[in-house]
Amino acid sequence: MKASIYTLLLCLTFIASAQIVSSRSNEVQVDLKSDLHASYAQIDWISPRLEYTNSEEKKLEIKANIMSTNPLESVTLHFKRKKDGEPIASRTAYIEDEHNTNFDLTLRMQDGDNWIEIVAKTTTGGITREYRNIKVGMDAIGDAVMADRQDYALLFGINKYDNWSDLVNPVFDVEAIGKELEERYGFKVEIITDANQDMVMTKLREYAQINYKPQDQLLIFFAGHGQYDDVFGEGFLVATNSLRNDVSKNSYISHNRIRSNINNIPCEHIFLTMDVCFGGTFDPLLASSRSAAYEETNDREYLVRKLSKKTRKYLTSGSKEYVSDGVAGSHSPFARNFIEALKSNGGDDRILILSEINAYMERLKSTPRFGAFGHDENGSDFVFIAR
Repeated sequence: MKASIYTLLLCLTFIASAQIVSSRSNEVQVDLKSDLHASYAQIDWISPRLEYTNSEEKKLEIKANIMSTNPLESVTLHFKRKKDGEPIASRTAYIEDEHNTNFDLTLRMQDGDNWIEIVAKTTTGGITREYRNIKVGMDAIGDAVMADRQDYALLFGINKYDNWSDLVNPVFDVEAIGKELEERYGFKVEIITDANQDMVMTKLREYAQINYKPQDQLLIFFAGHGQYDDVFGEGFLVATNSLRNDVSKNSYISHNRIRSNINNIPCEHIFLTMDVCFGGTFDPLLASSRSAAYEETNDREYLVRKLSKKTRKYLTSGSKEYVSDGVAGSHSPFARNFIEALKSNGGDDRILILSEINAYMERLKSTPRFGAFGHDENGSDFVFIAR
């Protein structure tokens, strides 16, 4: 095929970024003719984030931030059909800021293997090379993580109530969690504050109408008041307009309704988290932890296996009890530990899974409940892939 069909689309834009993450594909070379104490640029891949991915689309967005302590001499992107082959197309970044630059462009690819290489050289002779391999075509879908998969987060935080006492931390908590999910894990985040009953259900309906891809994930988080009714034998979420003495509970949002509506959202992988009182009454089932078989597989194989199983998992603060809202401006105990888990990046493999989050939660005095609901499949998981 002629090289001309591999055209670079869109213009290159340059955006500074303070986040630095080194990939396992990173290769560092030293020019011995230069300073032996050369420093090396670091490349933060935004898209695609994983070393080996798959795409059904012929056009794929490539985004990467390049940062260096010493001035950058050159930064070049090569498009290849083989990792060690000759470039079919190349693009050199214009370095406006000598310590930072950015690639933001779209590549048109062909079926099979497509290799993207970024080479960053500093003025002291340090050379950093990083690769991404994208397989294109239906034949490759079964054994690769899709490059165009998307993680979503819908976060509800309610501080102000018409008929209940106001809280101090739910909005603060979901804003902090949303920031970690967006910046650290690349989630598309939406935060809804002080929602009434209709706003909550309307927003859930909106997310049920998204055209999710098979490996997309959805995290739903509720923070606010919760209540348990001994007569109905059921827990409820309290909306901003819920009545204090509502015997019929028509102004509340029942766990049963939440469970049913979320279970029917057409996203294969859903994780529901509730930092509310009596949240543990949501479901009696307990979830399994990460399989020991993970040690026998690489990261990509593990992700493919987990993202092929339908996920309906939940995590609640406490069980059938009241839980603390915390001190103003310092997060609730549940949110604080959840944020700590997110900041851990999941360890060296940079894959955070639910059993690792649960390990942080077990430190709390009021032990959270961790379980499954609806159409959950055995062996499923919800994964947070750090950039």
